[in-house]
Amino acid sequence: MTTTWLVTGAHGLLGRDVLAELAGDPDIVVTGLSRDRLDITDPTAVRAAVAGHGVVVNCAAWTDVDGAERSEAAATAVNGTGVHHLARACADSGAVLLHVSTDYVFPGDARRPYAEDAPTGPVNAYGRSKLAGERAVAELLPHTGYVVRTAWLYGEHGPNFVATVLELAARRATLDVVADQHGQPTWSRALAGRLAALGRAALAGRAPAGIYHGTAAGRTTWCGLAREAFRLSGLDPERIRPVGSEKFPRPAARPTFGVLGHDNWQRAGLAPLPRWDDQLASALKLPVFAALSAAARSSERARP
Repeated sequence: MTTTWLVTGAHGLLGRDVLAELAGDPDIVVTGLSRDRLDITDPTAVRAAVAGHGVVVNCAAWTDVDGAERSEAAATAVNGTGVHHLARACADSGAVLLHVSTDYVFPGDARRPYAEDAPTGPVNAYGRSKLAGERAVAELLPHTGYVVRTAWLYGEHGPNFVATVLELAARRATLDVVADQHGQPTWSRALAGRLAALGRAALAGRAPAGIYHGTAAGRTTWCGLAREAFRLSGLDPERIRPVGSEKFPRPAARPTFGVLGHDNWQRAGLAPLPRWDDQLASALKLPVFAALSAAARSSERARP
Protein backbone atom coordinates (compact mmCIF):
# COMPACT_ATOMS: atom_id res chain seq x y z
CA MET A 1 0.00 0.00 0.00
CA THR A 2 1.43 3.35 -1.06
CA THR A 3 1.70 6.09 1.57
CA THR A 4 2.42 9.78 1.09
CA TRP A 5 5.04 11.54 3.21
CA LEU A 6 6.01 15.20 3.54
CA VAL A 7 9.49 16.26 4.68
CA THR A 8 9.89 19.87 5.82
CA GLY A 9 13.32 21.47 5.99
CA ALA A 10 14.18 19.17 3.11
CA HIS A 11 17.43 20.90 2.10
CA GLY A 12 19.01 20.72 5.55
CA LEU A 13 21.59 18.30 6.90
CA LEU A 14 18.98 15.85 8.19
CA GLY A 15 16.20 16.61 5.73
CA ARG A 16 18.25 15.58 2.71
CA ASP A 17 19.11 12.25 4.32
CA VAL A 18 15.46 11.65 5.21
CA LEU A 19 14.43 12.34 1.62
CA ALA A 20 17.06 9.91 0.33
CA GLU A 21 15.97 7.24 2.80
CA LEU A 22 12.31 7.52 1.85
CA ALA A 23 13.01 7.72 -1.88
CA GLY A 24 14.40 4.20 -1.72
CA ASP A 25 11.04 2.77 -0.62
CA PRO A 26 8.77 1.95 -3.58
CA ASP A 27 5.72 2.09 -1.30
CA ILE A 28 6.32 5.72 -0.32
CA VAL A 29 5.60 8.83 -2.34
CA VAL A 30 7.58 11.65 -0.73
CA THR A 31 7.39 15.42 -1.08
CA GLY A 32 10.30 17.48 0.17
CA LEU A 33 9.84 21.17 0.90
CA SER A 34 12.73 23.43 1.78
CA ARG A 35 12.42 26.71 3.66
CA ASP A 36 12.03 28.73 0.46
CA ARG A 37 9.02 26.60 -0.49
CA LEU A 38 7.40 26.27 2.93
CA ASP A 39 7.64 28.73 5.79
CA ILE A 40 6.25 26.79 8.74
CA THR A 41 5.46 30.03 10.57
CA ASP A 42 2.71 30.61 7.95
CA PRO A 43 -0.34 28.57 9.10
CA THR A 44 -2.16 28.85 5.76
CA ALA A 45 0.85 27.56 3.85
CA VAL A 46 1.31 24.76 6.36
CA ARG A 47 -2.29 23.58 6.03
CA ALA A 48 -1.99 23.50 2.25
CA ALA A 49 1.32 21.61 2.36
CA VAL A 50 0.17 18.98 4.85
CA ALA A 51 -3.08 18.22 3.01
CA GLY A 52 -3.00 14.85 1.29
CA HIS A 53 -0.06 13.43 3.25
CA GLY A 54 -0.21 10.55 5.69
CA VAL A 55 3.08 11.27 7.48
CA VAL A 56 4.89 14.56 8.07
CA VAL A 57 8.56 14.54 9.10
CA ASN A 58 9.49 17.94 10.46
CA CYS A 59 13.16 18.70 9.90
CA ALA A 60 12.57 22.46 9.68
CA ALA A 61 14.11 24.28 12.61
CA TRP A 62 16.01 27.29 13.89
CA THR A 63 19.32 25.62 14.77
CA ASP A 64 21.54 28.63 15.56
CA VAL A 65 21.91 28.16 19.33
CA ASP A 66 23.75 31.42 19.99
CA GLY A 67 21.51 33.30 17.57
CA ALA A 68 18.48 32.09 19.52
CA GLU A 69 19.94 33.67 22.65
CA ARG A 70 19.96 37.02 20.88
CA SER A 71 16.60 36.53 19.10
CA GLU A 72 14.50 34.19 21.22
CA ALA A 73 11.19 35.38 19.78
CA ALA A 74 12.34 34.61 16.24
CA ALA A 75 13.65 31.18 17.27
CA THR A 76 10.40 30.37 19.07
CA ALA A 77 8.37 31.45 16.04
CA VAL A 78 9.99 28.59 14.11
CA ASN A 79 10.68 25.98 16.78
CA GLY A 80 7.53 26.59 18.81
CA THR A 81 4.77 28.35 16.87
CA GLY A 82 5.75 26.78 13.55
CA VAL A 83 5.55 23.31 15.08
CA HIS A 84 2.15 24.24 16.54
CA HIS A 85 0.96 25.03 13.01
CA LEU A 86 2.23 21.68 11.74
CA ALA A 87 0.64 19.79 14.62
CA ARG A 88 -2.68 21.57 14.12
CA ALA A 89 -2.65 20.81 10.38
CA CYS A 90 -1.83 17.15 11.07
CA ALA A 91 -4.63 16.95 13.66
CA ASP A 92 -7.10 18.39 11.16
CA SER A 93 -6.02 16.08 8.31
CA GLY A 94 -5.33 12.91 10.30
CA ALA A 95 -1.62 12.80 9.44
CA VAL A 96 1.09 11.38 11.67
CA LEU A 97 3.74 13.91 12.71
CA LEU A 98 7.37 13.01 13.41
CA HIS A 99 8.98 16.08 14.94
CA VAL A 100 12.75 16.31 15.49
CA SER A 101 13.76 17.91 18.78
CA THR A 102 16.89 18.12 20.91
CA ASP A 103 18.66 17.10 24.11
CA TYR A 104 18.83 20.83 24.94
CA VAL A 105 15.35 20.60 26.47
CA PHE A 106 17.15 19.14 29.50
CA PRO A 107 19.23 21.13 32.02
CA GLY A 108 22.31 18.97 31.52
CA ASP A 109 23.04 18.40 35.21
CA ALA A 110 22.24 14.67 35.37
CA ARG A 111 24.62 11.85 36.22
CA ARG A 112 22.82 9.13 34.27
CA PRO A 113 21.11 9.15 30.85
CA TYR A 114 17.91 11.16 30.68
CA ALA A 115 14.85 8.96 30.23
CA GLU A 116 12.21 9.99 27.72
CA ASP A 117 9.91 11.13 30.54
CA ALA A 118 12.58 12.87 32.63
CA PRO A 119 11.74 16.42 33.76
CA THR A 120 12.85 19.06 31.29
CA GLY A 121 14.52 22.35 32.13
CA PRO A 122 16.41 24.06 29.29
CA VAL A 123 19.26 26.40 30.16
CA ASN A 124 19.13 28.51 27.00
CA ALA A 125 16.69 30.14 24.58
CA TYR A 126 17.17 27.48 21.92
CA GLY A 127 16.17 24.76 24.36
CA ARG A 128 13.13 26.74 25.46
CA SER A 129 12.04 27.25 21.85
CA LYS A 130 12.35 23.53 21.11
CA LEU A 131 10.47 22.60 24.27
CA ALA A 132 7.60 24.81 23.11
CA GLY A 133 7.41 22.72 19.94
CA GLU A 134 7.42 19.47 21.89
CA ARG A 135 4.53 20.70 24.02
CA ALA A 136 2.52 21.63 20.93
CA VAL A 137 2.90 18.10 19.55
CA ALA A 138 1.90 16.53 22.86
CA GLU A 139 -1.14 18.79 23.23
CA LEU A 140 -2.51 18.60 19.69
CA LEU A 141 -1.47 15.07 18.69
CA PRO A 142 -1.67 12.85 21.79
CA HIS A 143 -2.20 9.73 19.67
CA THR A 144 -0.39 10.50 16.40
CA GLY A 145 2.45 12.81 17.42
CA TYR A 146 6.05 11.62 17.78
CA VAL A 147 8.90 13.72 19.18
CA VAL A 148 12.36 12.38 18.33
CA ARG A 149 15.11 14.10 20.29
CA THR A 150 18.57 14.02 18.76
CA ALA A 151 21.94 15.60 19.53
CA TRP A 152 25.40 16.37 18.18
CA LEU A 153 24.21 15.72 14.64
CA TYR A 154 26.69 15.48 11.78
CA GLY A 155 26.49 14.39 8.16
CA GLU A 156 27.51 15.09 4.60
CA HIS A 157 24.97 17.77 3.69
CA GLY A 158 25.79 20.74 5.87
CA PRO A 159 28.19 22.35 8.34
CA ASN A 160 28.95 20.12 11.31
CA PHE A 161 31.60 19.45 13.95
CA VAL A 162 33.18 16.39 12.30
CA ALA A 163 33.71 18.19 9.01
CA THR A 164 35.06 21.24 10.81
CA VAL A 165 37.73 19.39 12.80
CA LEU A 166 38.90 17.55 9.68
CA GLU A 167 39.09 20.82 7.75
CA LEU A 168 41.08 22.43 10.56
CA ALA A 169 43.38 19.41 10.71
CA ALA A 170 44.79 20.41 7.32
CA ARG A 171 45.64 23.92 8.56
CA ARG A 172 46.62 23.65 12.21
CA ALA A 173 49.18 21.58 14.06
CA THR A 174 46.96 21.22 17.14
CA LEU A 175 43.32 21.82 18.01
CA ASP A 176 41.87 22.74 21.41
CA VAL A 177 38.54 20.93 21.89
CA VAL A 178 36.12 21.01 24.83
CA ALA A 179 36.36 17.95 27.06
CA ASP A 180 33.79 18.72 29.78
CA GLN A 181 30.56 18.42 27.74
CA HIS A 182 29.19 14.89 27.38
CA GLY A 183 26.87 13.68 24.65
CA GLN A 184 26.11 11.23 21.86
CA PRO A 185 27.38 12.13 18.37
CA THR A 186 24.73 11.02 15.88
CA TRP A 187 25.07 10.49 12.12
CA SER A 188 22.21 12.10 10.22
CA ARG A 189 21.90 9.18 7.80
CA ALA A 190 21.47 6.72 10.67
CA LEU A 191 18.83 8.95 12.26
CA ALA A 192 17.02 9.26 8.92
CA GLY A 193 16.70 5.49 8.77
CA ARG A 194 15.30 5.37 12.27
CA LEU A 195 12.76 8.13 11.50
CA ALA A 196 11.57 6.22 8.44
CA ALA A 197 11.20 3.03 10.48
CA LEU A 198 9.29 4.87 13.20
CA GLY A 199 6.92 6.39 10.67
CA ARG A 200 6.18 2.99 9.16
CA ALA A 201 5.59 1.52 12.62
CA ALA A 202 3.28 4.41 13.48
CA LEU A 203 1.18 3.85 10.37
CA ALA A 204 0.96 0.15 11.20
CA GLY A 205 -0.23 0.90 14.72
CA ARG A 206 2.85 -0.67 16.31
CA ALA A 207 4.50 2.45 17.74
CA PRO A 208 2.89 4.31 20.65
CA ALA A 209 2.86 8.08 20.23
CA GLY A 210 5.17 10.11 22.43
CA ILE A 211 8.87 10.80 22.87
CA TYR A 212 11.75 8.81 21.42
CA HIS A 213 15.44 9.54 21.81
CA GLY A 214 17.17 9.43 18.43
CA THR A 215 20.78 9.56 19.56
CA ALA A 216 23.66 7.13 19.24
CA ALA A 217 24.36 4.55 21.92
CA GLY A 218 27.32 5.18 24.20
CA ARG A 219 28.73 8.58 25.07
CA THR A 220 31.79 10.77 24.64
CA THR A 221 32.92 14.40 24.76
CA TRP A 222 33.62 16.82 21.94
CA CYS A 223 37.29 16.10 22.54
CA GLY A 224 36.65 12.36 22.40
CA LEU A 225 34.71 12.75 19.16
CA ALA A 226 37.49 14.80 17.58
CA ARG A 227 40.16 12.31 18.62
CA GLU A 228 38.17 9.37 17.28
CA ALA A 229 37.58 11.20 13.99
CA PHE A 230 41.33 11.78 13.77
CA ARG A 231 42.16 8.17 14.63
CA LEU A 232 39.73 6.75 12.08
CA SER A 233 41.08 9.16 9.47
CA GLY A 234 44.69 8.07 9.97
CA LEU A 235 45.64 11.24 11.85
CA ASP A 236 47.41 11.62 15.18
CA PRO A 237 44.72 11.93 17.89
CA GLU A 238 47.25 13.59 20.23
CA ARG A 239 46.98 16.71 18.10
CA ILE A 240 43.62 17.24 19.84
CA ARG A 241 44.16 18.99 23.17
CA PRO A 242 41.41 18.81 25.84
CA VAL A 243 40.22 22.12 27.31
CA GLY A 244 37.35 23.33 29.50
CA SER A 245 34.26 25.10 28.20
CA GLU A 246 35.54 28.35 29.67
CA LYS A 247 38.13 28.39 26.88
CA PHE A 248 35.34 29.14 24.40
CA PRO A 249 32.75 31.43 26.04
CA ARG A 250 29.49 31.55 24.08
CA PRO A 251 26.36 33.72 24.32
CA ALA A 252 24.21 30.64 25.09
CA ALA A 253 24.95 28.28 27.95
CA ARG A 254 25.54 24.65 26.93
CA PRO A 255 24.32 21.68 28.98
CA THR A 256 27.32 19.76 30.28
CA PHE A 257 25.52 16.40 30.12
CA GLY A 258 23.25 15.56 27.20
CA VAL A 259 23.29 11.77 27.30
CA LEU A 260 19.86 10.27 26.57
CA GLY A 261 18.29 6.89 27.31
CA HIS A 262 16.59 4.85 24.60
CA ASP A 263 14.05 2.61 26.31
CA ASN A 264 11.00 3.68 24.31
CA TRP A 265 12.24 2.15 21.05
CA GLN A 266 11.42 -1.26 22.51
CA ARG A 267 7.76 -0.26 22.76
CA ALA A 268 7.75 0.19 19.00
CA GLY A 269 9.61 -3.05 18.35
CA LEU A 270 12.55 -1.09 16.94
CA ALA A 271 16.21 -1.16 17.85
CA PRO A 272 17.87 2.06 19.05
CA LEU A 273 20.67 3.59 17.02
CA PRO A 274 24.13 1.94 17.00
CA ARG A 275 27.09 3.15 19.04
CA TRP A 276 28.44 6.60 18.22
CA ASP A 277 31.91 5.34 17.23
CA ASP A 278 30.46 2.69 14.90
CA GLN A 279 28.32 5.34 13.23
CA LEU A 280 31.34 7.61 12.87
CA ALA A 281 33.40 4.86 11.25
CA SER A 282 30.66 4.36 8.63
CA ALA A 283 30.15 8.08 8.02
CA LEU A 284 33.85 8.76 7.45
CA LYS A 285 33.76 6.46 4.42
CA LEU A 286 31.53 8.96 2.60
CA PRO A 287 33.34 10.84 -0.19
CA VAL A 288 33.05 14.26 1.46
CA PHE A 289 34.68 13.06 4.67
CA ALA A 290 37.19 10.85 2.87
CA ALA A 291 38.39 13.88 0.88
CA LEU A 292 38.79 15.97 4.03
CA SER A 293 40.69 13.14 5.71
CA ALA A 294 43.03 12.75 2.73
CA ALA A 295 43.83 16.45 2.70
CA ALA A 296 44.49 16.40 6.44
CA ARG A 297 46.80 13.38 6.16
CA SER A 298 48.76 15.04 3.38
CA SER A 299 49.19 18.15 5.49
CA GLU A 300 50.25 16.08 8.53
CA ARG A 301 52.91 14.25 6.50
CA ALA A 302 54.28 17.55 5.18
CA ARG A 303 54.48 19.13 8.62
CA PRO A 304 58.00 19.20 10.12
